[in-house]
Amino acid sequence: MPRSPLPTDPSVHSFSHAGATLVAEETGGGRPVFLLLHGIGLGRNVFDGLAGILARQGRVIAVDLPGYGSAPEPERTLTMERTADLVAAFVRASRLGPVVLIGHSMGTQVASELAARHPALVELLILVAPTVDKRARRLAPQLGRLVRDLAGENPLVLYRGGREYLRAGPNLRGKTRAMLSHRPELAYPRIAAPTLVLRGAEDRVCPPRWCRFVVASIPDARYSQVPGHRHETMIRDPREAARRIVAFVGRFDAERPGS
Repeated sequence: MPRSPLPTDPSVHSFSHAGATLVAEETGGGRPVFLLLHGIGLGRNVFDGLAGILARQGRVIAVDLPGYGSAPEPERTLTMERTADLVAAFVRASRLGPVVLIGHSMGTQVASELAARHPALVELLILVAPTVDKRARRLAPQLGRLVRDLAGENPLVLYRGGREYLRAGPNLRGKTRAMLSHRPELAYPRIAAPTLVLRGAEDRVCPPRWCRFVVASIPDARYSQVPGHRHETMIRDPREAARRIVAFVGRFDAERPGS
């Protein structure tokens, strides 16, 4: 499927750095600033429901990472580290920081690297369905878990996910390789920002054992499960995840300058 041209909506703009381009869509206003990073094969549109809720609380920026959504393919597939550096450059250039950084699935890997490599830019970190479980860091186990997770899933999730996977283009194999070769557990101990790890209680891609390991590895982290949800919890019905995110952020509101 041909990639859509860069949008002309004034709330949507592109940012290029070191040979790669991301696309950002903004809603809401004020602080905090929520920055949303999607998973593999997806794009910023999967956050529409969550962004609508969070926009009542502050400024929300959802990103298409390079080669996803309406962002053009880079000449070379970016590693998670280089993707994090691109997002960090965007945050600095746009004078957004520090941000409340929210990553979903592969987006948690980018978010973790950003928080570890550029700590001054991240106020709070939220990892939703963190990947990749180091006990299943191969394509076959990951696909098997994803298939089991999607069995009987809501048609909206299947439609949005399938549409975005098609838009991700022919380089999805290289992107998957970059995701699976990344070692997020090396970044976790270097994260200084208070962190919330969210998991759908029925998520078959991110088992509880792995999520507990993630929480234990990050110096200031806590864990929460969303009952009745799977890996794509923020696509099917983001309200419960949003409620937990808002509650987590609210704990730090009194410490925010200007509150």
